[in-house]
Amino acid sequence: MASTHSNELQAISNPNGSLSRISQDAENVPTESTPLEVETRALPLADRGKEAYLVLAGCTIIQAPVWGSSLAFGVFQEYYTTHEFSGQAGSVATVGTTLNGIMYLMMPLSFTFLTRYPHLRRYCGPLGLVITVGSLILSAYATKVWQLIVSQGVLCAVGSGLLFSPTTLYLEEWFIARKGLAYGTIWAGKATAGFVFPFLMNSLLHRFGPKATLQAWAVAVAVLSTPLLFFLKPRIPLSTSGSRNPRPLSFSFLKHATFWGLQLGCIVQAFGYLLPQTYIPSYAHALGIPDVTGAFLLAAFQLSAAPGALVFGTLVDRLSPTSGILISSAGSTIAVLLFWGCSAQLALLLVFVILYGFFAGGFSSTWGGNLHEMKSQDEGMDTGLAMGLLLGGRGLGYVLSGPASVALLTNAWSTSGKWGYSTQYGPMIICTGITAIFGGSGWIWKMIKRAV
Repeated sequence: MASTHSNELQAISNPNGSLSRISQDAENVPTESTPLEVETRALPLADRGKEAYLVLAGCTIIQAPVWGSSLAFGVFQEYYTTHEFSGQAGSVATVGTTLNGIMYLMMPLSFTFLTRYPHLRRYCGPLGLVITVGSLILSAYATKVWQLIVSQGVLCAVGSGLLFSPTTLYLEEWFIARKGLAYGTIWAGKATAGFVFPFLMNSLLHRFGPKATLQAWAVAVAVLSTPLLFFLKPRIPLSTSGSRNPRPLSFSFLKHATFWGLQLGCIVQAFGYLLPQTYIPSYAHALGIPDVTGAFLLAAFQLSAAPGALVFGTLVDRLSPTSGILISSAGSTIAVLLFWGCSAQLALLLVFVILYGFFAGGFSSTWGGNLHEMKSQDEGMDTGLAMGLLLGGRGLGYVLSGPASVALLTNAWSTSGKWGYSTQYGPMIICTGITAIFGGSGWIWKMIKRAV
């Protein structure tokens, strides 16, 4: 027993920062964080226990205030362009693209910075909350589009990103062997928020107007997030001495072709992922389906994405992570090319959004399992940094898809067809199907390596 305890303390204080063998006890799952100094005491169990699941619950619930503004912005955009800023649809749309683009593209920087200076994580969450709440209050008083871009676009993105980054890095410490389940759970939380918020915000906007709605949302974000910040804590506490010293960063994963295959697949899949969500209401209208059906189809998409995230997160913990990517990509491809491409009525369109929401919505839940597998092959790898880069790649795909979608619609080969491929959305359907296929480039790369 004394020998085992000695091994734990020796691993915790390892000057190289490696915590891959904190204990020989199988119950104490290896951690993937590598701070320079931690308190030399028994660490809480990873992947199980009350503390781990309280952190997971907090990380899941906080997805609502983090992503709520971006998930519901389509409703705000519709209201702004028909009431407050009529005739400025293009300018108002910039608010949404700015919000989503900055949130994702700042994550490689924020994850790197908070990994380098882990003692700042405790301040980052509260700072992000203050900026988010302040941005919503400012946007409530906006009278010009540029004011919306600054407040509801730039500031809200920065605040939400700062609120998201430290909580995700905490999750990295608490869940290792069940990392896929953890990420599947928080993405399911995000999908659930995407189902609820558009309906809620639409009702509030048309009843009380944007000023009261944004003020109420600011108060709700503060009330919901403040207590959660007390539950979100590191598993590996820093020691009081030297805790402010910057810790070395490990970018060893950049040397592995497996990571780049995963990153490429992430960018490509994200490029096509938003296209159905953005244009399904317009496509349904083009088929002569009532406009209210568009909102119903988007709700069905988000509702099916929640179980998809949980299923694929659990799947990659139990099977090969690349198998999860393959199933997600194959299911997404079939849904697009068969059901969207051939849809000429509501029934097939509904089947498409449910299947695509489930399979494509579960794609990002496979990242955790893939990073865990890569970590087992390279103990020096920092999975938090890798996750930040994957999220940045997703943001890059989102940003590129905006202008590309306009080009796809402009260069349509037909505008008078009665089913998917023969309408002006035909090129977009083909493009979405191709991105779904090559979203599985991580699996494709692994198969090439095996063949070689």
